[in-house]
Amino acid sequence: MRRALSILAAAGFLVANVGAAPVPNHHQPQSKTPNELKVAQSNPRLSSGKTTRSKKPYQVGNASWYGKQFHGRTTASGEDFDMFELTAAHRRLPLGTYVKVTNLRNGKWVIVRVNDRGPYVGNRIMDLSYSAARMLNFRDGIERVRLDVVQPENLAANQTYGVK
Repeated sequence: MRRALSILAAAGFLVANVGAAPVPNHHQPQSKTPNELKVAQSNPRLSSGKTTRSKKPYQVGNASWYGKQFHGRTTASGEDFDMFELTAAHRRLPLGTYVKVTNLRNGKWVIVRVNDRGPYVGNRIMDLSYSAARMLNFRDGIERVRLDVVQPENLAANQTYGVK
């Protein structure tokens, strides 16, 4: 009887402590003014079809993802492909280039590093690793995306990956 009571007390203690765990704080960067926050949180497309950003995208088109069937194989850069890293394959961009990929359906974005060549299927512009596609909430394996080349000096300023 004592043993059952002590097990029950320990379980109650664990449940109470798990419920009291601190929740991570996801603030917007404080350097943005309220007007900049409104623009960042609004729909990236205006009714005229122009984007709210002043810079033109490097490329806009369909992207797909690749994962398990290529996991561990050697990429064009010579490293082993890891489907859990934020990497991508592109036909022309130099290997090692960082690219901000924005899912035009939901506005989510992630920064990936080009380490492979491709895609070789259809008229797609990029193949993303499984993790990158998952962060962008790819629905059916193919999504319409916007690619923006990220300069290395700007990369340190963008350490938080863009989930609205």
